[in-house]
Amino acid sequence: VIQPLQVVFFLKEDILYHFSLGTKTHNLPEMFGDIKFVCVGGSSNRMKAFAQFIHQELEMPGNPEEVSDICEATDRYCMYKVGPVLSMSHGMGVPSISIMLHELIKLLHHAQCRDVVLFRLGTSGGVGLAPGTVVVTDKAVDYSFLAQFEQVVLGKVVTRSTELDEEVANELLQCSSELQNFPTVIGNTLCTHDFYEGQGRLDGALCSFSHEDKLEYLRKAYEAGVRNIEMESSVFAAMCRICGLKAAVVCVALLDRFEGDQITSSHDVLVEYQQRPQVLVSHFIKKRLGRAV
Repeated sequence: VIQPLQVVFFLKEDILYHFSLGTKTHNLPEMFGDIKFVCVGGSSNRMKAFAQFIHQELEMPGNPEEVSDICEATDRYCMYKVGPVLSMSHGMGVPSISIMLHELIKLLHHAQCRDVVLFRLGTSGGVGLAPGTVVVTDKAVDYSFLAQFEQVVLGKVVTRSTELDEEVANELLQCSSELQNFPTVIGNTLCTHDFYEGQGRLDGALCSFSHEDKLEYLRKAYEAGVRNIEMESSVFAAMCRICGLKAAVVCVALLDRFEGDQITSSHDVLVEYQQRPQVLVSHFIKKRLGRAV
């Protein structure tokens, strides 16, 4: 059972402001009560493409090109429902995804959803991995490689665990071995506060460290089990865990950060890389629904 840990139960009306949805204005159980899988990713275009892709994979009736954005009344996030699958964007970074998660978890609670699995589908920088490798996160770790997320609440730091569901991760790895389309590994994911300095990039507007400093930090990360770096996994893992939701983070590595900082692959190659987490998770979903070939 999904349990948002706050006073949502006592509200006469709950307005999910950034979704342009509410408990009085919309029949949330009727709209979303059959949801079993929620897939979220940073880009609105990518999550629309995933909605169209899963529409085809599940052989849903209608034209996949005509999927409609449930959140079209707001420009913060997009949301597409395809049968038992919800596809949503979350923007970039912890603040953006955390706002989305608060309202998503409340939405699932109000809709009386049960046994839901959440996935973050994304891109990342690999750590000692070939570009195109898919990483299924074991634990999301912070800058000191601890599996924790620190949230400031009323001026005090609240520390929450960022361990993800081991069963779902292993099932995803099994799905990858069945597909045999691309390499997939389970490893820790370093979640940072920004794309440049926080990830040890030398090519930002500010840089106060050397190339060797960067390599030393990446070596320490690798030794701690880190296999990729992104900017959302920690709060995603923490919030899902504390609310009793099974969840997984599935990100493709666009480059090996030991080899450089800038993404130099061609557009077509990057598009194919970005489809890999979608292909893997869609296979997982089809297996769970008994529709895998």
